[in-house]
Amino acid sequence: MSQSNLEKQEAKLKALNQKIKAEKNKIEQRLGKQIIRSANLDYGTLTTPQIKMIAKKVAAFLN
Repeated sequence: MSQSNLEKQEAKLKALNQKIKAEKNKIEQRLGKQIIRSANLDYGTLTTPQIKMIAKKVAAFLN
């Protein structure tokens, strides 16, 4: 393979990795929003420790 072909493939791989990362972020945001809505929580009053505690409880429930 020539150098330019490798560079093209590397660029495609980087673009694909960015798409995957963006899709993961989208899913995480939708999941978080849905959990907050379903639990009837207020965005404005959630603290970082509360968010971590909720995440641990959801993870424990799913496992």
